[in-house]
Amino acid sequence: MVAHDPLRALEQTQERKKTIQALIDQGEQWAGKLGDQDYGVKSRGRKLSDSGAKARFYHAVCEAHLSKIIQVDLKSDLFAYDMNEQAWALAERMDGKLLLVTNTQDLSPSEVVSRYKSLADIERGFRVLKSELEIGPVYHRLPERIRAHAMICFLALILHRVIRLRLRAANSPLSPERALEVVRRIQKHRIKLNDVAPVSGLSSITEEQAKIYQALKIQKPSAREQNLLL
Repeated sequence: MVAHDPLRALEQTQERKKTIQALIDQGEQWAGKLGDQDYGVKSRGRKLSDSGAKARFYHAVCEAHLSKIIQVDLKSDLFAYDMNEQAWALAERMDGKLLLVTNTQDLSPSEVVSRYKSLADIERGFRVLKSELEIGPVYHRLPERIRAHAMICFLALILHRVIRLRLRAANSPLSPERALEVVRRIQKHRIKLNDVAPVSGLSSITEEQAKIYQALKIQKPSAREQNLLL
């Protein structure tokens, strides 16, 4: 089955055309400079060689994932490239389309697409476990400690997902990492001077921090006294 998004297809087509045109402009500029050098015309900047232009242009094309459309002639001694119009047309035909193959017959096409897109959440979870939560490497030796480490990371992943879903439901532009970074600035202080009774209080809660607590449906931290100067 094939899922098609016309708006996404238009965006991908326009982005590709813009990138290809920028690469062609750069290639023509280098080709012109190389031609001028052959005729003894001096230009600003360092002298350009065919091999250097060819390597830099090929690297830029590969970085843009357009090597099938803009084909650099690596075997030629001169800087040269060609446009594969057939590959370009094929890429545009595939814009906005998602091809899925499944052996599950009891799901509707929309359900198959929904199940496939849910894989992105699973992959995101693995990335969070590896980066933000640092599930590995594990330095424990006893099996029960290893299981406890994995359980803590799993619970943290659930909390991370809940935070992300609640922020999204509240139309917040913040990611869970950014939201935690903002609220982490809230500090509780306990001050004692000489023989005076100690005073405790919270640093001022900003509007952005208050909105995060509201989005997460969590009560803001409070204290009997708030240190407004902190």
